[in-house]
Amino acid sequence: MTETTVQPPSTAGSGRTGALARLGSVMAGRARVVVGVWLLVLIALGSAAPSVFSSLAGAGWQANGSESVQVRELAQQHFGGNSSAAVQVVVHSDTAQVSDPQMQAVLDEASAVFAGDPRFGAVLEPQPGMSISPDGNTGILIAGANASADDMVRAVDEHKAALTGLSGDGVEVYPTGASALWSDFNKANHDAMIQAELFSWPITLLIMVLAFGSLVAAGLPLLLTVAGLVASAGGLVLLNQVTPISVWAMNFAMMFALALGIDYALFMVARFRDALSKTADAHRAVAETMATAGKAVVLSGLTVLVSLSAVLLVPAPAVRTMAVGIMLAVAFVLAATLTLLPAALGALGGRINAAALPYATRQQHRSPRFARWGQLLHDRPWPFAIAGAGVLIVLALPVLGLKVAMPSIQVVPEQAPVRQGYELVQRQLGEGAPGALQIITPADQADSTAEAAAGAGIAMVTPGQSAVDGSGWVMMQALPAMDPSDERMSAVLDGLRDRLPDQAMVGGAPAENLDLQQALNDYLPIVISVILVLGFVLLLVALQAPLIAALGTLVSLGSTAAAFGVAKLIFQDGHGAGLLGFTPQGFLDGWGPVFFFAMIFAIAMDYTVFLLASAKEQFEHTGDARTAAVEGLAHSGRVIFAAAAVMVAVFFTFALAEPLPPKEMGIILGVAVLLDALVVRLVLLPVILRLTGRAAWWSPAWLGRVLPRISFAHH
Repeated sequence: MTETTVQPPSTAGSGRTGALARLGSVMAGRARVVVGVWLLVLIALGSAAPSVFSSLAGAGWQANGSESVQVRELAQQHFGGNSSAAVQVVVHSDTAQVSDPQMQAVLDEASAVFAGDPRFGAVLEPQPGMSISPDGNTGILIAGANASADDMVRAVDEHKAALTGLSGDGVEVYPTGASALWSDFNKANHDAMIQAELFSWPITLLIMVLAFGSLVAAGLPLLLTVAGLVASAGGLVLLNQVTPISVWAMNFAMMFALALGIDYALFMVARFRDALSKTADAHRAVAETMATAGKAVVLSGLTVLVSLSAVLLVPAPAVRTMAVGIMLAVAFVLAATLTLLPAALGALGGRINAAALPYATRQQHRSPRFARWGQLLHDRPWPFAIAGAGVLIVLALPVLGLKVAMPSIQVVPEQAPVRQGYELVQRQLGEGAPGALQIITPADQADSTAEAAAGAGIAMVTPGQSAVDGSGWVMMQALPAMDPSDERMSAVLDGLRDRLPDQAMVGGAPAENLDLQQALNDYLPIVISVILVLGFVLLLVALQAPLIAALGTLVSLGSTAAAFGVAKLIFQDGHGAGLLGFTPQGFLDGWGPVFFFAMIFAIAMDYTVFLLASAKEQFEHTGDARTAAVEGLAHSGRVIFAAAAVMVAVFFTFALAEPLPPKEMGIILGVAVLLDALVVRLVLLPVILRLTGRAAWWSPAWLGRVLPRISFAHH
């Protein structure tokens, strides 16, 4: 026996008897206390916030537990720090030899830079046949890593200016190596992110004013955003004292705090202004807002947090902590939305419409324009269903040919010292010289390891060096015959590992990149599965309706696939590369599918919750599926459209960045939001509600007994 579940007006949790309605009343009634508490929190966390970018970790791009990470740890313990984290200083002259006094003086000065810092281990002078070019004009000084990979990036941050400052009198000096790469890479991306954020704020404010029609109302989302940003920045600095947090975490936190802060404020303020038009009691209007829009915001925030939590499964510190950064920002924005915003709304009351534009006084929560659009979709569902699905399918098809790899040196600006040094080493010592593979083996297997290492794809194997502590290990370097980012490197590494004796291990920067890429590939289907299952469960709990919960999850997957299809056309195939100002690498950055999938799906489900919560509210009031579909869109369409416009503006500003990763992020997320809002939420999902009718809201009786009772109606 089954039944359709429609919450009656008296259901607990609806109206002002619900927990969120009571919370809203309390916050509105104690506005000064709430604001005071938030000020104390922001002062406490804000005191740590200014140091966020200098405090956070710069590395972490590794697969924990992998063979390459084990090699790095052994190299640091037993070989004076000559690991992948060591700093390589390229010294070059067109006229002088490395052995000349002029070059030796520069090498001595470089050694002196490292001498006073305990983070650096043994300093190895350039060696003939290994780190001196055949013509003798280029040498590589190696400063061992005596600290973690994150600390080595910080060390390069502090000393690279002194090292590059040694250039002059015909001698060029460039710090290179993985630590220097991450130092320059992080700086370039951080600068680009800040520039894009600053550029996006005026655009965001303009869209907000147009959406709200009031300067006062438009300022409230910025209140939430600033609170979320300051709190999450300080929180990340404090969390970094416990475990290293990637500096990228703050970059993404900034973007999500802005995007979701505006989303949530739009939904809440629009509902508050509607409630205020029916009652002069601001506190009662806040309670109604929290009982309806507040539930949708809570469920949306939980969906975002759940989607990003799946990324924590990936054993890569940088990827995990980027997710942590966004989750922290979302948590603070959500907390501000449920406490600070109701307090502000209760205090403002009718003044929420102060400094209003002329058309704003005529603006209603229910949009007649979106009501007409909803009716059109209801009357002619199949043409729109076919067109919408066709757009997503066509755009998603290229994803079948998507290639992924870790970023090449090309993602660093041409003028960056690390890139100049990298390319100089390639010209002077060979294509594979900047990315030597490190082989560590027991001393009794050194000869057989050296013999086996000299195979396909390996240009040279250096003589073995015994461990400085007499531990019985031997290290040798295998120089690839191709650029370390060449797609053939994966086969070279696999072949090398297959040939070597059982106890021999292969590491080095190229191996660490490839091991990380393999881990990302292995965990991608797991992360996607977890996100889909958890997203479905949350929608099921929220809507109490299995069919629409499943279909809502499925269409979110469609817009995500289409976004990656567009990413393949742009960043792998190079369509539009000239317009966007970049040189395609021939692949998408390796961490993109795992991380961007979680971000896109979280945003997509955000809009899904807004639309379906509104439709469910209408269905609970009327019991009519047609009314739910049309009126749900009429009451949420404007908010979804405005929120998407803000997000697209925010994300597309990152497309203007020079470094490739922020550009990838901006384009992929911007396209995803554009497709999700215009094609999925404003076309496909309303059409699905039309085609499924009452079945969309059907729920078996046993499910109603299992799930918590949630109602979106306010009575």
